[in-house]
Amino acid sequence: MYALFLKIATRYLLKNKLYSFINIFGLAVGVASFVLIMLYVNYESSYDKFEGSENIQRVYMEYAEGSVFAPGDAQTYNLSGPTLKNEFPEIIEQVRLSQLGKITFRHGNTILEEENGFVADDSYFEIFKYPLKSGEAIKALKEPYSIVLTESLSDKLFGSEDPMGKTLSVFYARTVAQFLVTGILEDIPDNTHMKTNFLVSFNTIPTWAAYEGMQDLNWMANDFFTYLKVDSKADIALLQKKIVKQDFLNDKKKRHNIEPLQDIHLYSDKPYEAESNGSISRIRFLSAIALIILLLSWLNYVNLASAKSMERAKETGIRKVAGAQKPQLIMQSLLESILLNVIAVIFAIFIVFLILPAFQEYVGQKFEFGLIILKRLYPILAFILLGAVVSGIYPAIVLSNYKPAKALKGKLQGSQKGVSIRKGLITIQFLATIILLVGTLIVGKQIKFLKEQPIGLSLNQVVAIKGDVVSEKSEPLGKGFRSLEAELKKLAIVENFTMASSYPGEGYNSLSSSNYIEYPDGRIDKNTVHHTFVAGKDYFELMGMDFLVGHTFLSSDDGDSDEVVVNKKFVKTMGLSNMEDALGKQIHFWGSKRIISGVVDDFHHFGLKYAITPMVIRQGYVFDKQLIKLSASASTVLGFQSSIGQIRKIWKSIFPESTFNYTFLDKEFQSQYNEETKFGAAFGIFTTLAII
Repeated sequence: MYALFLKIATRYLLKNKLYSFINIFGLAVGVASFVLIMLYVNYESSYDKFEGSENIQRVYMEYAEGSVFAPGDAQTYNLSGPTLKNEFPEIIEQVRLSQLGKITFRHGNTILEEENGFVADDSYFEIFKYPLKSGEAIKALKEPYSIVLTESLSDKLFGSEDPMGKTLSVFYARTVAQFLVTGILEDIPDNTHMKTNFLVSFNTIPTWAAYEGMQDLNWMANDFFTYLKVDSKADIALLQKKIVKQDFLNDKKKRHNIEPLQDIHLYSDKPYEAESNGSISRIRFLSAIALIILLLSWLNYVNLASAKSMERAKETGIRKVAGAQKPQLIMQSLLESILLNVIAVIFAIFIVFLILPAFQEYVGQKFEFGLIILKRLYPILAFILLGAVVSGIYPAIVLSNYKPAKALKGKLQGSQKGVSIRKGLITIQFLATIILLVGTLIVGKQIKFLKEQPIGLSLNQVVAIKGDVVSEKSEPLGKGFRSLEAELKKLAIVENFTMASSYPGEGYNSLSSSNYIEYPDGRIDKNTVHHTFVAGKDYFELMGMDFLVGHTFLSSDDGDSDEVVVNKKFVKTMGLSNMEDALGKQIHFWGSKRIISGVVDDFHHFGLKYAITPMVIRQGYVFDKQLIKLSASASTVLGFQSSIGQIRKIWKSIFPESTFNYTFLDKEFQSQYNEETKFGAAFGIFTTLAII
């Protein structure tokens, strides 16, 4: 009987080609969209899930804001991990990770710049269960100047040569040191918030010149990510209460807290994160869009099938006269619905395979789609087939309810109830589509606002050079950088030049912070987080920043001085409404007295997603980044290419053994909104698919 039903269903779909095509195409597009979105959602939800990861907690800092505490820093102190481990028996092990910026490696004639590295305790592999291809996990990070490389990085540096026991020259923070390769780590999956290409032993810090001034264990500088391995039988909620209650720092305005490792990517968005995290609200939003698209596809099928049932009334009448029972008619109609949906699902899988590479590039994530992933999607596919059955029930009931006599005489008319249901379904379709369109417009306007809103400075035609000198000679670099400045200023294309330890759009990690400052009236502020960085005296002019009162640093050179420039927010935090009142005032900052020489208008260092924070800019001669303001003559594409070529030539003439990298600040600042831009575009694409 079922074989006969299937045969009849197949004949009907082949006979009514346009009807079949519209339904299959609509359902296939809907299912493909649903699967693509759910692939992305599943990938985002899979972050930091490995053997034992459910027992790992990350420690973070909370700071008092009035009478309540708020998450204020993803990083903790170098004493936090060991202290927590000793204090609470539920904690089996701890590991501290200090994030390294761009590092340059040199092995023979191979010079390579690499990011995503960490200084790590030797307990790293006890907590993060990533397998080593070579080396012993218990020893790999034990000795000072030991380094573990990922397999990919090892191949780039050593090729087919066995790297174990070989030395590498490591250039970091304008220092050079020799490291011994003690382990090769299998490439870590991308679905982790701690992208890692290499690990340096924690025991290197006490004698590594790159960490000068940070060697002592103390409760001063919080520059370390801290992770805890907790007993699987421990009560996490109780442990959290005990940690929050404990005042290790002897400061009621600061406290430690913990969060599950698996929650960090989607639920944590704190200052000084290891990378820009995802968003659970965005995931929920995309999941809702996926469901709406699928529901619209089903509603479309219900509407078409119920409307088509009027044409099949005589067929139903003949079947009933021939003795067909109502359950058989319902089963026949349901089988047609399931067959049509199965064909649509097959086409949808082909569509997914076809456009997945473009979709991966678009969302910036690499997730596979094959038999293994299909198995993980079984619940989703089961949900789709369940929807096929449910969407086929109403047309089946409508078809089976026709009276044989009226159907055969051709006197059948649609009932008012049926017409009302179809109108209601169409209304739901239009309503859902309108909601998606309005959402697309709102998201688009928000992104446009982020990109076009004034940020308090001008980044146009500003280039940042971030090359690394890889000479192993110990001669001071200051002379070379002063020569670089003098030579670049001779170029007609260079309007201005300065150096700084940070620039807008670079994020929190290039800044230092403090929540302890003494104001001129003697008041000590332990509640407000202040950010600070070092810059040359021409920084403000180059960036087009407006001085509300005062001036830039008066020192004739860019050496350290006691002058600082603060922003408007800082003055308000001091409790002053008149900017003039701040000039010449002394603040006690980082153990020394500083004099406010000028107040600049508030500017967005982190982008419009974050509130403006109190900022202290100190004078100094730093080699971190060289900032160049290009003249108007370099505004064309050819002009930019020529300008970069001239700058590179001068750089290489002064630092022949070096790397050369550059970035345009306006583009880097806009890159902060890449996730929002991609989300808005994806929203628009899937809304278009929903309308189709």
